[in-house]
Amino acid sequence: MSILIKNGRVANASEEFQADIFIEGEHIVAIGANLPYKAEKVIDATGKVVVPGGIDPHVHLDMPFMGTFSSDDYETGTRAALFGGTTMVIDFILQTQGDSLYNALRVWQQKSVGKAIADYSYHMAVTDFNEQTAAEVVQMIEREGITSFKTFMAYKGALMIDDGQMVQLMQIVKKHGGMVTVHATNGDMIDSLIAQNRAAGNRAPIYHYLSQPEITEAEASARFTDMLHYTGCRGYIVHLTCEGALNAVREATLRNQQVNVETCIQYLVLDASLYEQDFDGAKWVMSPPLREKKDQEALWAGIEQGLVNVVATDHCPFTWEQKQMGKQDFSKIPNGHPAIEHRMELLFSEGVNKGRISLPKFVELSATNAAKKFGMYPKKGTIAIGADADICILDPNKKHTLSAKTHHMRTDYSAYEGFEVTGKVETVMLRGHVAIENEKCHLNAGFGQFVARKPQ
Repeated sequence: MSILIKNGRVANASEEFQADIFIEGEHIVAIGANLPYKAEKVIDATGKVVVPGGIDPHVHLDMPFMGTFSSDDYETGTRAALFGGTTMVIDFILQTQGDSLYNALRVWQQKSVGKAIADYSYHMAVTDFNEQTAAEVVQMIEREGITSFKTFMAYKGALMIDDGQMVQLMQIVKKHGGMVTVHATNGDMIDSLIAQNRAAGNRAPIYHYLSQPEITEAEASARFTDMLHYTGCRGYIVHLTCEGALNAVREATLRNQQVNVETCIQYLVLDASLYEQDFDGAKWVMSPPLREKKDQEALWAGIEQGLVNVVATDHCPFTWEQKQMGKQDFSKIPNGHPAIEHRMELLFSEGVNKGRISLPKFVELSATNAAKKFGMYPKKGTIAIGADADICILDPNKKHTLSAKTHHMRTDYSAYEGFEVTGKVETVMLRGHVAIENEKCHLNAGFGQFVARKPQ
């Protein structure tokens, strides 16, 4: 099918301009003013913003956690992503300790193949590093198109690896052109604080926050940057939340080190005061937890300073019934919140419309940097001739209110209930096909394709 988008305010990470876009098949064929092409479908984008489809490089779909599973699977999660302008996600495969990376890959392929509506890729979480794992890491990069490897500095006994294993993994990954990503919090300190609070009878959700103070993230972030510096490996800190952790990255730049940093939309717009609502605070129990207003200010500044490169979601939703597992004990509340559908609109409303960031910076944070850092650019993450026709058309002035009554994520509450947003995603295209139009999804389960990524 051919599609002509006319008169849009087109934005990439480096520029914005008025233009038409002509799409044929799955790719962008032409960009320019008053294009002479005739198309089977014409979309008038006058007064609208036209940006690359979003890439959310941090989601957890159908993920096993604390005896249950995150409530969005690949079908419902990627459909919700499309409604919010995100055309591709990167999920996390979790290696089971004592088992192989390939067995974990097969489990996640069963979850995703034939179910995803949007495009997707995987990070591989390495939770048991040994000689066999080291060999499989190389195979993942060279054969499977999986080039990023997630590590945890917390969750001892389930996901955490020690610093010695981390360094060995970095050495292998560097040699073969991959990247190590990290959940950077000091797990030993957090476990001790959780135990202290439980022993004292402190069981409310606010103690989840109080058991993970800023220092636990700042210390681990600094330690991770030191290991990256020693090994020369490319690295990426996921869901960075606070000023202390950002300062660890800032310190690393003084030795001319580059550390890639992701924050998540919730840390830019929500804060820890939400934990003061008795058990309702469980809606925002995630790790790391929401922080203080001063941390929001630090993150917005870090974006402008180029220290924060990507805004993701860490989308890991649970139903309110699932959250009740921790009714009597904060440490048993499933960690995570629903956000995959709201990232682009919240970032546009709070960032662009409030003058915190430019429109090109919005594109950089929501799509282009993820595509570049994870080996998919310029196939993904840009409006350019030859690129996949993944496009989001947004009305920059349309106001609407976020609510569980209208969202498409498979959970019965919203972490942003009643939040008024200026900027509404109206039309979304994935590889030249209309995915979202007139408040409906026009693609079916199985349309989404796995995107193999290149070593760098």
